Amino acid sequence: MQVTNMHPELKKYIPLAEIIYANFGKNTEVVIHDLRHPESSLVYVIGNVTKREIGAPATNLILETLQKDLERKPEEEIIRNICCYKTVTKDGKILRSSSTFIRDENEEIIGCICINYDITEFLHCSRIIEEFTAFPETEMDQKKKEFFANHVKENLEDIVLSVIQRSTIPVDLMAKEDKIELVRIFEERGVFLVKGAVEYVAEVLNVSRYTVYNYLDEIRHISS
Repeated sequence: MQVTNMHPELKKYIPLAEIIYANFGKNTEVVIHDLRHPESSLVYVIGNVTKREIGAPATNLILETLQKDLERKPEEEIIRNICCYKTVTKDGKILRSSSTFIRDENEEIIGCICINYDITEFLHCSRIIEEFTAFPETEMDQKKKEFFANHVKENLEDIVLSVIQRSTIPVDLMAKEDKIELVRIFEERGVFLVKGAVEYVAEVLNVSRYTVYNYLDEIRHISS
């Protein structure tokens, strides 16, 4: 739908509006504004997402852009596009919108073409998918992570490093209590059931293997 007194330059964009609508379908709305008359600037619309009709006024975003353009200094960049912004209709539809401003030979804004795409259903689907595929990041879930390795040392490295990476303190800055806590978690994860684990943990924690044995004795004494 269009009006007859549309600026001639804007009429060139009607085929573009039609192909955009044809490509993206019923959730799409494409409008053309003739900004010589902001109070009734909407001169073409295809689609019915925002339920506006010919003669509707320019939006607040368009008016703000027009004002900024009027106040723009020569050295400032010309506003040509506003892409991928969120808008919400009065009936609660959530839209992904983009606007491009059309200028004459003097770089004066004469109109704009705006695309509004209703993504409400997509957001609903994404929430369902997210709910179905989400895994809570609890300590128990961390324990359930499974590592697949070809060699014992590789498996040890995966388990030990996964625990260390969760710590907020670098190993070099850890106090004795911090290292004992790590050793406690390693034992809980079955690390010391693997031959050579004590030596590997000692190397990672920058302590002797005898120190690791002492940590284990302390932990087991407390637990008993």
